[in-house]
Amino acid sequence: MDLLGSRPSPFEPEPQRVARVLRDQIVVGERAPGSRLVERDLADELGVSRVPVREALRLLVAEGLVTPRPRTWAVVRTFTDDDVDDLLDVRAALEGLAARRAAEHRDPARLQALDDALAAEDDAADRGDAAAARRAAADFHEALLAAAGNTVLDEMTAVTASRARWLLGQHEDLAQMAGEHRLLLDAIRAGDVEGAARTVAAHLRTSRSAVASLRQAGDTPA
Repeated sequence: MDLLGSRPSPFEPEPQRVARVLRDQIVVGERAPGSRLVERDLADELGVSRVPVREALRLLVAEGLVTPRPRTWAVVRTFTDDDVDDLLDVRAALEGLAARRAAEHRDPARLQALDDALAAEDDAADRGDAAAARRAAADFHEALLAAAGNTVLDEMTAVTASRARWLLGQHEDLAQMAGEHRLLLDAIRAGDVEGAARTVAAHLRTSRSAVASLRQAGDTPA
């Protein structure tokens, strides 16, 4: 299975490959919160030795998707309401800055990356392919951060990138998500700095509502 939003390299080290597969499964909900990740079982399932599995689990712990347990296993992290609120607060600050800077710079190559991600998202939403739409939505957000042209911002957002992708996986209204991304891209293309920032803030309020609705219903995204 391909990592949500990334593509494997032919020279990808085994631990990174294992982490990529597990990350994707966690983000799309194939491995539910609280489910066990046992080195021996994962090694058998993925056709590798236990060493790359052990290293992959360490990577996912560092990314905030996995909670370690004693000895040779871990569990998929269960995000609390406070975890989600904290993540959204950080995203609001960082993506608000990114939107402002993107609208100021309007770098053609970076605008094209945003447009490409949005086109893929629209297409997947039209086809009803939820996983592909969420993947493209995450690509859009990462392209937004890159469009700021700020290397320190890139370093800071790398820490929460996997958790941000998990959060985007909580959206069920694919058309609404794509529509809000279109409004944001329009504001950036127009150089509307304040409008872009307001659109990001409104979009993150939608994210907060989407997570709250899922939690109230006790559902996970398909």
